[in-house]
Amino acid sequence: MRRDNQSRVSEFLLLGLPIRPEQQGMYYALFLVMYLTTVLGNLLIILLIRLDSRLHTPMYFFLSHLAFTDISFSSVTAPKMLMNMLTQSQSISYAGCISQAYFFLFFADLDSFLLTSMAYDRYVAICHPLHYTTIMSQSLCFLLVIVSWVLSFGSALVHTLLLAQLSFLGDNTVPHFFCDLSVLLKLSSSDTTVNELVILTVGVLVITFPFMCILVSYGHIGATILRNPSIKGICKALSTCGSHLSVVSLYYGAIIGLYLFPSPNDTNDKDVIVSVLYTLVTPMLNPFIYSLRNQDMKVALRNILSRGKFSE
Repeated sequence: MRRDNQSRVSEFLLLGLPIRPEQQGMYYALFLVMYLTTVLGNLLIILLIRLDSRLHTPMYFFLSHLAFTDISFSSVTAPKMLMNMLTQSQSISYAGCISQAYFFLFFADLDSFLLTSMAYDRYVAICHPLHYTTIMSQSLCFLLVIVSWVLSFGSALVHTLLLAQLSFLGDNTVPHFFCDLSVLLKLSSSDTTVNELVILTVGVLVITFPFMCILVSYGHIGATILRNPSIKGICKALSTCGSHLSVVSLYYGAIIGLYLFPSPNDTNDKDVIVSVLYTLVTPMLNPFIYSLRNQDMKVALRNILSRGKFSE
């Protein structure tokens, strides 16, 4: 019976962004530039880390995975949104919508776990500098990344399997620019109590717990600096942690604003705008944050550029 109900909806209609039709062209160009900047900027980070042996450290190992995740995260939603804006089409197939929801959850969770791993790396570097190389071994770095991928895969799979069991009758209009899980649950004609319970439970594991771990890590870092305050120590901490803390603030700030402070009315415009912030803006800014505030990345970039000049 449930399968028969699902077969009645073969596609969903994505309403997209709350912008006027005459502004479509301007916003299309803006978001296209943002998406291309995200892809090229994060690819540059991956390339620099791979080519410069001085960047083969745990911090840059995690950063390369974060850059790949940011590219993938934006690619889940941006190309479809841009295509719909260009063709004036709003449709997305049922399978495409479910797949988009899965990969969105997967890479969002992976982002959270990688940021937590990077926070732990910074904690060890500042609070236990003499034991850093011993603690942050290559095997531990690989283990943290593998665990992040496995937990993200499992979390997204659970949500998606439960979503696929729901029935969708009548209204198939999604007031968003991608298939957001919470919006799809509102459209479903089935009982979503289990889905909402799983969202609450798994959300603690993949968002709240990692965020608390990051806060604890930076709490220890702050305490370590205050025990022996010095200009040199503060500058070192800022150069070591400043970029990561900026990215964490952007990522979790958007999520907290979206889910802890929902719209007071039935309009979905604020949620859509905040979603643009953490699906397009944050991944685009990450390369600039790490490049402009990180001396090692600047040196690596200059070295690559100088090699290109000499090769000519």
